Amino acid sequence: MAGFFVREPRAVSNPKVVVMTPRRASRQIRLGDERTGIVAIGGGLPADHPFADGSSAPAPVSVQTMTAGYTHDIDRCVAEIHKLQAAGADVVRVAVPEKKDTAALAEILNQTTVPIVADVHFHFRRALEAVEAGVHKIRLNPGNIADRDQVTEVIRACQAAKSGAGIPIRVGVNEGSIIERKDKQKRQKELGAVFSEHKHGYLLSIMIAKLEEYLDIFYEQNFYNIAISAKSMDATVVIDAYTEIAKRFPHPLHVGVTHAGPKETGCIRSVAALGTLLANGVGDTIRISYASDPVYEVEDGLELLWSLAMRERKGAELIACPTCGRIQVDLFTLTQDVRKKLASEIEVPMKVAVMGCVVNGPGEAEGADVAVFAGDRKGIIYVQGERVAIVGEEEILESLLRECLAFQERVRSGEVKLGEKKVEIVPPDPKGELGSGWEKMAAERMKGSATLTVGES
Repeated sequence: MAGFFVREPRAVSNPKVVVMTPRRASRQIRLGDERTGIVAIGGGLPADHPFADGSSAPAPVSVQTMTAGYTHDIDRCVAEIHKLQAAGADVVRVAVPEKKDTAALAEILNQTTVPIVADVHFHFRRALEAVEAGVHKIRLNPGNIADRDQVTEVIRACQAAKSGAGIPIRVGVNEGSIIERKDKQKRQKELGAVFSEHKHGYLLSIMIAKLEEYLDIFYEQNFYNIAISAKSMDATVVIDAYTEIAKRFPHPLHVGVTHAGPKETGCIRSVAALGTLLANGVGDTIRISYASDPVYEVEDGLELLWSLAMRERKGAELIACPTCGRIQVDLFTLTQDVRKKLASEIEVPMKVAVMGCVVNGPGEAEGADVAVFAGDRKGIIYVQGERVAIVGEEEILESLLRECLAFQERVRSGEVKLGEKKVEIVPPDPKGELGSGWEKMAAERMKGSATLTVGES
C-alpha cells in the first residue's frame, strides 16, 4: 500500500455537520489504485464487531454513474469517463456484456484516473476477464449469475487481485432481475404474486432471501469485501428495501432507483427515495439514474448531498426567487445565465442570490455572499451585506459575475472568509432610485383626483 493516497470523494474533508440521523456503520470497502486514488465507501463498525475493518467513521457518501456508450469503443468510452469525472463522479461503471468489452478494459484503465467498476451481466467469465484487466470493482447480479461454482471462481479471482489486497464486489438485486427466469411455471407463479395486493412485502422477501443465499457463498470463502444494492422503479419499495437490508447486513449500501425515467420526472422519483434514506442515515454511495446524459446524474447526485450537508460544496450555491407577480426583470433568463456562468468560473463554495424585486429580495438574500435584487429595470448588487453597485438590467449578469470572481479571489487570498460575516441587507427605499414608482404614481393619482373634485365643485 506504500504510496497510496485516499481521495476523499469531491470533498476537502468530511464536513462536521449534524445529519438528521447519524450514518449507519458498515464494513468499509476501498476501490482504486495509485493512479486514481482510493475511494472509501462505508465504515465505522465498532472494534468488537465481527466484521470490523478498523475504520473510525463512515467515509463521505460518494457519487457514481455509468457510461452510456459501448465499452469496446475505447476512445469514446475514455472520453465519456473523462467527462463524467470532470462533472464530479467519484466512481464510473462500464458495461461488459461481451468479451470485446473486457478486452478493452486494460487500455481504458491506462487512460483514466477514476475508479472503474465492471458491470457483469450474464456470464461469469466476463467478471474473470475484468479482474484480469485490473478493474477496481465488480458488480454481480444474483438473478443473472446464480451458479455457486461460478460465483466462487469470481470471488477467488477478486481475493487474489491487486497483489493480494483484493477488489470489492457489489451484489445487486434489482427488482427487474430477481424473478426466476428459467422455470416458466415458477416465473408465472412469482409474477402472479408480485402483481397481487401483497406485491410490496413479497418483493422485499425475495430481495432479502436472494441476498442471504448469495452472501452465504461469499462468507464460505471468507470474502467480506462487499457492497449491496436493492433497487426498484418504485420509490417506496426502495425506501423499505434499503431500510430492512440496513438492519440485516453489515455491508455498505449502494442506493438508487432503477428505471427512474427521464430527468424531468426521474429526479423527483430518485430524490424522494434517496433523500429519505440518506436523511435517515442509510446509504454510502449513490447513483441517480436517468434515461438521459449521465452527466445530469452526477450533477444531481452531488446537489442532493450538498443540500443535505453530507458533502462539502464545490462551486457556488445559487438561490433565486420563485414565480411572482412582483418580478421587475427577466429573472428566469437571468437566473439560468447566472447558473451557467457560475458553474464554469466559480470554484469557491460561495452563496449567490438572484432576487427579482425589492420586497422580499433583501430579506431572502441575507446570508448570501454575493446578491443581486431588481428594482425598476435595474439591479442592486451586495457583497457580504455591503452595497457595491447599481446597474441597468442589461448589465446585471456581467456585473454580478465580476463581483463573484473578485470575491472568490479575496477568499483565496484570505482577505475574507465564507460564513464568518453576518450579512444584513437594508432594503432600498421603494420610492427611491430603485423603486418601482408604484407608490408615487398612486399618490399622484390620488392628488389629481382630489384636484379634479375640488375644481368641479
